[in-house]
Amino acid sequence: MSRKVRTIEVRWDGPYSWPAFESENNLRPIPKVPGVYLQTFEFQGGYLIYAAGLTRRPVPIPFREHTRKYMNGEYNVLNTASAQQGVRREIWHGWGYARKHREEFEERKSIILDAVRKQLAGFRIFIAETVDVRREARVLERFEAAIMGNLYQQPSPLCDIPDKGMYLAPRRKSENPIIVRNNCEALLHGLPAFLKI
Repeated sequence: MSRKVRTIEVRWDGPYSWPAFESENNLRPIPKVPGVYLQTFEFQGGYLIYAAGLTRRPVPIPFREHTRKYMNGEYNVLNTASAQQGVRREIWHGWGYARKHREEFEERKSIILDAVRKQLAGFRIFIAETVDVRREARVLERFEAAIMGNLYQQPSPLCDIPDKGMYLAPRRKSENPIIVRNNCEALLHGLPAFLKI
């Protein structure tokens, strides 16, 4: 017996500014909605995806938390000008490295924080208008995982910019596949029109 494949239409809206950087980049503030989002850099007439994420809270809330983690050296920090050219050049490696090298972070703090501010101001955020987060949280997890999995399989530079090693929850074999049809007025490099999640 064949499974009926559900299709979801998704409209990506953006670009929006990282919260508190609107006056620097003249972009609209992120709407106070939950869902799947993309952190991107401007690249060749469109946008190069750095990360997909999801939140069940209004998007600006976790972004404020992310800002604190960036400023504390907990996240990777890239050279924004290089990322906009499709080149991943780290100024600071966060995560486990950061926990073991606090002295190095403190010594280089002014340089790292300058790069953080440039990266946050340089991010262009897109928000997916999609399914009801409360009812279909698992669909959003699968969507986030499919976006990142697809990026990792793209040719360079699309696969080079995203962080690797994210915790992702892709579709389980027991779950029926869903086709997501992505719509966006902007060019989101590496995001296909149809994505199986």
